[in-house]
Amino acid sequence: MSLQAMTYLVVGLTFALYLGIAFWARAGSTKEFYVAGGGVHPVLNGMATGADWMSAASFISMAGLIGYMGYGGALFLMGWTGGYVLLAMLLAPYLRKFGKFTVPDFFKARYYSNTATVVAVICLLVASTTYIIGQMTGVGVAFSRFLGVSSDMGVIIGMGIVFVYAVFGGMKGITYTQVAQYCVLILAYTIPAIFISFQLTGNPLPQLGLGAQFSGSDMHLLTKLDHIVNDLGFGKYTTAVPGSKLNMFVYTVSLMIGTAGLPHVIIRFFTVPKVKDARSSAGWALVFIALLYTTAPAVAAMARLNLHDTINTAVKSGGDVFAEDASIKYDSRPAWMQRWEVTGLLKFEDKNGDGRIQYYNDKSSNAEFLAKADAAGWKGSELTVNNDIMVLANPEIAKLPNWVIALVAAGGLAAALSTAAGLLLAIASAISHDLLKNMMMKDLTEKGELMAGRIAMSVALVGAGYLGMNPPDFAAGTVAIAFGLAASSIFPALMMGIFSKTMNRQGAVAGMIAGLVVTMFYVFAHTGIFYIKGTEYYQMFGGKDFFFGISPNAFGAIGAVINFAVAFAVKNMTPPVPHHIAEMVESVRIPKGAGDAVAGH
Repeated sequence: MSLQAMTYLVVGLTFALYLGIAFWARAGSTKEFYVAGGGVHPVLNGMATGADWMSAASFISMAGLIGYMGYGGALFLMGWTGGYVLLAMLLAPYLRKFGKFTVPDFFKARYYSNTATVVAVICLLVASTTYIIGQMTGVGVAFSRFLGVSSDMGVIIGMGIVFVYAVFGGMKGITYTQVAQYCVLILAYTIPAIFISFQLTGNPLPQLGLGAQFSGSDMHLLTKLDHIVNDLGFGKYTTAVPGSKLNMFVYTVSLMIGTAGLPHVIIRFFTVPKVKDARSSAGWALVFIALLYTTAPAVAAMARLNLHDTINTAVKSGGDVFAEDASIKYDSRPAWMQRWEVTGLLKFEDKNGDGRIQYYNDKSSNAEFLAKADAAGWKGSELTVNNDIMVLANPEIAKLPNWVIALVAAGGLAAALSTAAGLLLAIASAISHDLLKNMMMKDLTEKGELMAGRIAMSVALVGAGYLGMNPPDFAAGTVAIAFGLAASSIFPALMMGIFSKTMNRQGAVAGMIAGLVVTMFYVFAHTGIFYIKGTEYYQMFGGKDFFFGISPNAFGAIGAVINFAVAFAVKNMTPPVPHHIAEMVESVRIPKGAGDAVAGH
């Protein structure tokens, strides 16, 4: 069976599975729509949380980022996994004990203020909308490559699938669909990794293959990769650190606390019956996530090695990269390259007209290397490779069976769709439950609220699809920026709400606003702030990483510090928290008992 037919078959079967589950698990009440009835088993919730969490960023982008960042890419592994530890230890059981539907719901009761609810909803919408852009874009990429349709059409098809199981099923439909999506995505990620690890090292376990000896060589795999990238002017794979060590540290912290503050992840812990189940499901989620996250470093290194091996014949032979046969002829380039060039995510430009592909670091700081490249007639690197193709293209580069390649396509779509559904529910519940039911239309019936939730999710889905097809200029790092926004606005307010009996509403609101505004300002100011005088543009300040070399994707941790500082400063200048609120906070921290998530508070 051809690759195209196999892909249609595998992807079609997975979509049929999702739609069948959606029909079986459609929501009939607001409790089922918002928290899946509050009776999801911890193991299933952990699996659904894993799918909710492992987005297109984890499945498609993470290994590509690590593959090109090398050692420094570990910040994604440490940040995202460490964030789940924070979530399991510091937030999940206490939020479940509180017994609410949503994060803004918690804020309204804890900070006894509609203003706090509105600010929380704004923070949630900004972070979730930013995050969902990457998911819908990932859906378009996967569809355009594997199903032979345009990226925009791919987004539309993805919207249709999500509409059926998310809008009609709510949290109940999403939960059980995400269990199936987790199974698809983890198989799609690990099976190719096992094949490729065995090919390159003779060891079928990718986690062990990463440190194993390269087949047919006296070198270990990582040592060989170090030699290859170093010979081509790149930094050593095992020691490369992006930017400064300060930036790497702050970036890791931002991802950690951003993980613990993402609303679509937090609401998953409102779906279990008891407080201890919330902690248990967080533990199970870590186990399920670890299956992919411990495989990712091996996938990254092996994909980078396979790419150079395919492009550069001298890599395979161990010869001089500047030799005449160092690059394959453009007209005999591998079939996988020709297929991926159609997507625009891989581009070749024959700068010196020799018909061969020179792929190297033409911005290397090694003057001797650049001199050799110039002497060899190289006029700059001629291949542009988008990081996002590394996981999806790796099975094709390694010439794996068509069914494996088709499975990877299904896995990438499962990862993007599962997270998109969770984000849409977080957005819809904030609008229908927190704004309409709890503030603007308090006499809204359960049936009316359920309809409002579905309408809100439908509108959000259309908006997400539009942004996926027309991502704004700042969306290149949308996923990391979303974590920064959650880290700077939501996480500090949650922590203070649970662990500080004295934090009042004025402090919490001021802190959230300050953290969000400062972080968003830095993201946009990263390109510089300009003013117009006559017909000329003048830069006031800004430019690349102007705050101690910290990148905008990492700035969420700084925003969180500002949030805490402003909150406590304002708290000390305003009336103290009411006594009954302080007592409520104390009772929430007692680790026993569980409040039921019920409509109406």
